[in-house]
Amino acid sequence: MNLNNKPNIWQLLWRMICYTPRLYLIDAFFWLFILGLPILPGLIIREFFNTLTGESKYNFSPTILIIFLLVTGLGRVIFIFIGRLTKTQHRFTMSALLRHNLLQAILKRPGAMSLPVSQGELISYFRDDIELIEDNVVGTAEVFDAAIFAFISLIILANINWKMTILVFLPLVLVIFVIQQMGKRIKRYRRNSRIATEKVTGLIGEIFNSVQAIKVAGAETLLISHFQELNEQRRKAVLKDQLFTAILNSNFQNLVNLGTGIILLTAASFLQQGTSNLSVGDFALFVYYLAFVTEFITFLGEFIASSKQTEISFERMTGLIKNQNNSALTLVAPQPLYLNHIFGQKQQLPQIKNENNYSPLKSPLQELTIENLTYHYPGSNQGIENISFCLPRGSLTVITGGIGAGKTTLLRTLLGLLPLQSGTIYWNDYLINDPASFFVPPHSAYTPQIPQLFSQNLRDNLLLGWERTNNHIEKALHTSVFTEDVADMPLGLETVVGYKGVRLSGGQLQRAAIARSLIHQPELLVFDDISSALDVQTEEKLWSQLLDKQNNSQWQPTILIVSHNQWLRDRANRVIFLDKGRIASF
Repeated sequence: MNLNNKPNIWQLLWRMICYTPRLYLIDAFFWLFILGLPILPGLIIREFFNTLTGESKYNFSPTILIIFLLVTGLGRVIFIFIGRLTKTQHRFTMSALLRHNLLQAILKRPGAMSLPVSQGELISYFRDDIELIEDNVVGTAEVFDAAIFAFISLIILANINWKMTILVFLPLVLVIFVIQQMGKRIKRYRRNSRIATEKVTGLIGEIFNSVQAIKVAGAETLLISHFQELNEQRRKAVLKDQLFTAILNSNFQNLVNLGTGIILLTAASFLQQGTSNLSVGDFALFVYYLAFVTEFITFLGEFIASSKQTEISFERMTGLIKNQNNSALTLVAPQPLYLNHIFGQKQQLPQIKNENNYSPLKSPLQELTIENLTYHYPGSNQGIENISFCLPRGSLTVITGGIGAGKTTLLRTLLGLLPLQSGTIYWNDYLINDPASFFVPPHSAYTPQIPQLFSQNLRDNLLLGWERTNNHIEKALHTSVFTEDVADMPLGLETVVGYKGVRLSGGQLQRAAIARSLIHQPELLVFDDISSALDVQTEEKLWSQLLDKQNNSQWQPTILIVSHNQWLRDRANRVIFLDKGRIASF
């Protein structure tokens, strides 16, 4: 199916069902008995009443019939227990697939292109939207099973009295009519509810990330007031959504009850007038099996209404990841999850290699050539345009310019963190078609203005899972002027740096990020104004040692840096001045 074609909700649900057909069928099988075993007590009840009135065709005592009834109930309890296991497995698999695909699509976005929502707002997508889709997918098996027994019940009802059975279709027609009329409103209320929830979770995330700024500004009261306002908006939106859903489901039940009442009045009329061959047992049987049909009609109405709400969840998640390669089909695409199912096929974990699996070095860098590099931010003229320059091996190139000149944008576009709109990049004579996958160690290492560290120890933050000797680490720490700082830490490299490196000073944070870039000894080092938190003496020592690496060691990195440092500019092989996204001078 073409990714550009928008699939409907039933196609998406079908693709998710087909992801684990074995588990789905096993779950449907057990729920077939859970929903179907109650069909037997109806026959037993009819024989019980016919036995009491002497109209039974079989020679069963009431005691035997009661035993049959108890055995049927016990069997259903056993199947319910097993069915809960299969249902849990199926639910977890469906939600795991959606979360896997959504996260994978997010991670495939260019690194510097922010999501349209905040980290806090993402909670609403990964929790609320996915849970609703999960409910809808696993509910299809129950709807299918209920439909089977509703059809069987219709056959039984028709054999008892076909005239009364025709009336059963009246509530079904009414329920479908109501859904068709209310479909748009169902979706509108659900969309507003999700957006309101998203705003609340988004603000919570921003609060946790900005506690220091809030306290310094004394903005606690204003922030709490804004938080209360968003919660009130959410309360109203969720109340409308849930109240409308409850009213809708109640109407389904009332319409079904109304139809049931008409049918029973008709049956009572037949019994009173004696115009039908209905026995007391037949009447009891008709009433019993009528419940299967009416419950299915109610269930079907609720399921279709839920499917309308599920469409909103798919639309929201698609909007989050939508680009030229993604659609709703991306969210339901089959992917290995490596889950061990009790009733499903077990997937073996892939072999994990311990050795460094970076892409092999294409060739040692002799010259990096950038020609007509262009990127404009969507919906604006901001960015860079027709940037061209060369970086010879072992050179130091400084990029400078005023605020908003495009310095960081240039680095990000070069490295593939922003999608290349036009222009070419050559590594020696090799044309780089995918900068994002190419500019990684051993080709390149990048240190941004604001380094990102994880809530792990310092060693893990430097290595990021790769194997390096202590000698590599010590050299990187020495070059980045970080050796003495690590030595003063109580646990050295095992020191836990805290959330985003909060336990390190600004200068330590920057030097840790520099050391992380140096450990792999890449051919190209790219820095984005990374010495802003360093004192003059430390900064000069840092750059002196880096430049010494270029001149007096086997490893001769090519360095590209954004900086306003005059000392560094005086020692650069080339200084590029940017102005309004263009090169003003070399």
